[in-house]
Amino acid sequence: MGGGLAGPALAADGGAAAAAHGHSPADDPNADIKDRLAAIPGVTITEEKPTTTGHRFFVATYTQPIDHFRPWLGTFQQRFTLLHRGYDRPTVFYTNGYTLGTTPSRTEPTRLVDGNQVSIEYRYFTPSRPEPADWTKAGIRQQAADSHKLVTALKRIYDQEWLSTGASKGGMSSTYYRRFYPDDMAGTVAYVAPNNTNVDDYSAYSTFFQTVGTPECRSRLAAAQRELLVRRDRMETRFDAANKAAGSTFTTVGSADRAYEGGVLDTVWSFWQYSLEADCAKVPVAATASDDELFNWYDAQVGATGNSDQGLAKYTAYYYQAATELGQPFFDVSNIKDLLHYDYKELYSARSYISKDVNVPAFNPYAMRDIDRWVKRDAERIIYVYGGNDPWGAKPFRPDEENDSFVYTVPGGNHGSNIGKLPAAESAEATARVQQWAGLGDQAAAAKSLTKSPQSVPAFGPLDVEGQKLEQEHRPL
Repeated sequence: MGGGLAGPALAADGGAAAAAHGHSPADDPNADIKDRLAAIPGVTITEEKPTTTGHRFFVATYTQPIDHFRPWLGTFQQRFTLLHRGYDRPTVFYTNGYTLGTTPSRTEPTRLVDGNQVSIEYRYFTPSRPEPADWTKAGIRQQAADSHKLVTALKRIYDQEWLSTGASKGGMSSTYYRRFYPDDMAGTVAYVAPNNTNVDDYSAYSTFFQTVGTPECRSRLAAAQRELLVRRDRMETRFDAANKAAGSTFTTVGSADRAYEGGVLDTVWSFWQYSLEADCAKVPVAATASDDELFNWYDAQVGATGNSDQGLAKYTAYYYQAATELGQPFFDVSNIKDLLHYDYKELYSARSYISKDVNVPAFNPYAMRDIDRWVKRDAERIIYVYGGNDPWGAKPFRPDEENDSFVYTVPGGNHGSNIGKLPAAESAEATARVQQWAGLGDQAAAAKSLTKSPQSVPAFGPLDVEGQKLEQEHRPL
């Protein structure tokens, strides 16, 4: 199904590549990586940044069709980065789903296989956006084709096994890529990736918030959230001051009052997404907290300027996708409904966070159902990692273990959950499986060895710290 998506553009590139083989530095295994990368048609290196680890790190662009179905409609430059470890190492393809980070970093799978890493910027996040932007080309199949085209080009350099990975929207993106191009990767590790197959059924999210953590923690959070609306006049005085200082405007959501209320709706979700149950002790006690304490907590959870035009603009591509293909979560708000000024589902809808000058077509209910069916029936060699206390895991993917695909859950984990945070035996099992997919050994034997000697995994280092920082940025998803 996906193989024909990028056919016309790939045919042209493939012919050029075939003619160049044997005559281009790109195909010379003895050439410097910078020369090989620069020699690939469509690649422009914009910067090489130093590392302290012996890796080489490049920021580059790749020429992509605006529409892979109709490549004659024009092209745009899509950013990507390359962290080079060695030609003899596996390569990890990282889809973060948002704007690209340009600081040298490694994802967890890259560390686990001691490999190279190619990271791609999701199309229509700036600067990887055509001007003028035809937003109908911002969907999951177009980005999957972007990934396929770039990976195909870079396999001229890296001919060992490839794995893909991503977290949250990036984990979703890595899944979509595999759905349309299942043979490009030897395996995939998708972290905390939600699976919204039915946007009208939000019972899973409501149940999550009614059961997550302890009753005491849930009560404290609910009371703090409600207090933000009880003291709305005093809170909005602080909210207005913060946004005035930042130069914020509110044309997209309609008013500062709507922006504030949207933030209040997000506070409990954001707490469980980024915090741990131990952090409940830091939640203000509604009955005794000062106005400043309460507002500072609001700001820490959702960002006082997050729903301004300026805060929302950098996430237009996400909200467009949520409104047209991905869907967005809803949950029970009966505990605060009497204090809301606006219709909850209208205000919380992704469409409310998209500039009015962007035409948003009707939601496509079939896109996620197709992905879900593929994952359940056909997905091979995919690991999904979820956090037990992460609201985005309320609707997880469920692959078939018969297809060498598995789901792991970090007990009490949040949106930063990963293989390293799993119980030791599961962590060893998942690590060994990733290494096997990367062509680095026998999975069963490696799992036993790692259980006894986890230090055989490449050490956590400065590049991994930077990778964690990138994944822990507060984003809409």
